[in-house]
Amino acid sequence: MTSLRTITRDELNKHNTAKSCWVTMDSTDRVYDVTEFLDDHPGGGELILEYAGKDIRGPMEDPVSHSHSDGAFDILEEYCIGVLPTAHKAVPSEVADGKLQTMEESEHAREVFELTGLSCAADLSKDTDYDLDHKTHKFIDLNKPMLMQVWRGGFSKQFYLEQVHRPRHYKGGASAPLFGNFLEPLSKTPWYVIPIVWLPCIAFGTYTAWSHIGTLATLQCFPLGLAIWTLVEYAMHRFLFHVDEYMPDHPAACTLHFLLHGVHHYLPMDRLRLVMPPTLFLILATPFWRLALALFPRYYAMAIFSGGILGYVIYDLTHYFLHHKNLPSLWKELKSYHLAHHYQNYELGYGVSSKFWDKVFGTTLILAKAD
Repeated sequence: MTSLRTITRDELNKHNTAKSCWVTMDSTDRVYDVTEFLDDHPGGGELILEYAGKDIRGPMEDPVSHSHSDGAFDILEEYCIGVLPTAHKAVPSEVADGKLQTMEESEHAREVFELTGLSCAADLSKDTDYDLDHKTHKFIDLNKPMLMQVWRGGFSKQFYLEQVHRPRHYKGGASAPLFGNFLEPLSKTPWYVIPIVWLPCIAFGTYTAWSHIGTLATLQCFPLGLAIWTLVEYAMHRFLFHVDEYMPDHPAACTLHFLLHGVHHYLPMDRLRLVMPPTLFLILATPFWRLALALFPRYYAMAIFSGGILGYVIYDLTHYFLHHKNLPSLWKELKSYHLAHHYQNYELGYGVSSKFWDKVFGTTLILAKAD
């Protein structure tokens, strides 16, 4: 048993910024330094900062704003640094393998999902021990560039798919090396690049189409493109990004899968690999542009395609915010739904910006429990 140091209430109150964020739980009087966790919190760091220097039990246990599992409380314990002064002596804590545990029996095991090895959304942000993970699973060493390890690893398709869908988390919220050379920057895209690059293109395409086909036709074609995008989003996620069982058992197939989508399931909380790099989007979008030209007159196709690109922008930004921001109540269920696709069952729940097509095609993911 180890006694934790006593921290005064005044000292706690001073640590109320993003540079030093401490919180407490009045049920235990423990104090937690969650500064390093701000960027990794699935609901966004700003939600925690609202309670910096204060008691955080209320939002942790509030089922309306966000229901937290036992796993979330377990992760919080890893950041425990002391206790507030009370009439009782300092709260003891079990110590196992050098890590602070909860007051519950250390051998208490939480239910995990077979496909992912995780039990809740909070597990997605739990730091991976690189050396231990590589030694245990003989898959990717996160200390080294990942892509060539997949290419040269000699992994069978079955082993690759099992491992790549068991999420890891890179420490400190940084991005694990993918290429390890001059190509590395091309694999990282901040979320704000998406609207900066594509909204002007959408405006230009819409204006050009309008100047040739008029207002009424543009108002009909643009929403059609938006609607078509929702189906394209679902189909690409299900049949391209999750081609999984249908891809060849070959290193080239595994490497391409990892580059397209596998890396996102392997490191789902990587902020710079959540939205699609513009170069990759151009490659994937070109066949759809040619198809639009084949099916419709040029400027009608341009209006439809512009609507589709806006749908893509909405999708990519939604995807990022589902992973890293605290969202209004209207989107909280969608956030839980998508994160469950990562920690519960990646073979269901393909809709990101909407569950509509999941319902149509029978791939709706039923949340087993609150995340």
